[in-house]
Amino acid sequence: MKSHNICVLGGGGFVGSHLLPLLAARGHRIRVATSRRERCKHLLVLPGVTVVETNIHDPAALRTLCTDMDAIINLVGILHERQPGDFERAHVELPRKLLAACLACGVPQLLHMSALGAQAGSKSRYQQTKAAGESLVLAAAGATVFRPSVIFGPGDHFLTMFAKLLRFTSVVPLAGAHARFQPVFVGDVACAFADALDRPEAIAQRYDLCGPDIYTLAELLRLTATTLGLRRTVLPLGDTASYWFARLMELKPGAKIMTRDNFYAMQCDNVCTGAQPPCGPLKSFAGPPQERLGPLGGRLGGVCRAGGTTTSLASVIGYLKESDPRRAYMAFRSRAGR
Repeated sequence: MKSHNICVLGGGGFVGSHLLPLLAARGHRIRVATSRRERCKHLLVLPGVTVVETNIHDPAALRTLCTDMDAIINLVGILHERQPGDFERAHVELPRKLLAACLACGVPQLLHMSALGAQAGSKSRYQQTKAAGESLVLAAAGATVFRPSVIFGPGDHFLTMFAKLLRFTSVVPLAGAHARFQPVFVGDVACAFADALDRPEAIAQRYDLCGPDIYTLAELLRLTATTLGLRRTVLPLGDTASYWFARLMELKPGAKIMTRDNFYAMQCDNVCTGAQPPCGPLKSFAGPPQERLGPLGGRLGGVCRAGGTTTSLASVIGYLKESDPRRAYMAFRSRAGR
């Protein structure tokens, strides 16, 4: 396995915090770009990791980051806009600037995080801009695109959000309750990225990343409640009520739980096409979405473990029990020997 010089954008986020230890363990030298060094201080203890505080939206700064790199990994993405145009800036303009920097610096490989469900015809601006970004990336030489379904694991912002909500209410009105997802474990996503660095056949490919099981949103909420030992009532909302619920949540000050854009995104199932049953090998395709999909000589994601199987949600969902601050505090004390 060859050692690479790798620059990671968005490395301090959820997926990056799982990917970087894996890359470091494989002996790669990693440059992490961030707008705030404080957000990435947990990565500084990893061997071979350097954190650079910079403006990743500045073309000159991107060229500096790309200098002498063998690969660039772009994990930057947002689920909600703080102001109009944020989706376009993060999902389209940044990849365009990054591609220009890679070309100027001669970077031979770019791994790009997109999203399952990204499509130009969606009513969701999130999905529209994700589709535009991945189209830009795939038009360039040396690029690989990953399209995960919703990602779960320690530190996630999906099931952990449900867990926090369920601790404070016994009845949960749920918008988009029948939307279907095929959640993928963050460790499998990290493996897919790390493995692609040494797989020439991954170049110019687009990979859908899914776990072995399909759930509705309501089923995910109930599974979370059961895991936490809570008895909760889930009230599925119809489409009209879901829209207005999303609108109400969009107006709520502070961190967004749901928006109308999320509602539009959930109108289409977030599952891997042709999963049999309900999951098959992780698929790749180099052409338009309507073209037939074909496996890449086995699974790319999940091959860090024997057998190359993806991780089921039920097998690891116990991490939610450790998500409250007191448990996390006690875990840190235990590891520190105090």
